[in-house]
Amino acid sequence: MENKITEEELKTIQEQQQKTQDILLDLGFFETRKHALLHELADLNKKIDVTKAELENKYGQVNINVADGTYTELEKDNSEEEVAVSHV
Repeated sequence: MENKITEEELKTIQEQQQKTQDILLDLGFFETRKHALLHELADLNKKIDVTKAELENKYGQVNINVADGTYTELEKDNSEEEVAVSHV
């Protein structure tokens, strides 16, 4: 006599194994996508820094309203100089 589980039990185990493999594959895809998005974000942050520097060179220290493009000058103090952008 051969030691063997039932066909239904085998089918259940095989389906569970396949589902596990599918989930692991999806997780790998999402981790890869996450990695790519983090690189895109880092590149965008560099571009934002360049834009801030350009705007500060042109307008001085200002607070820019991104909704309508208006800006107000920032009061001078001894802190680090930076163009502030409000997200109204």
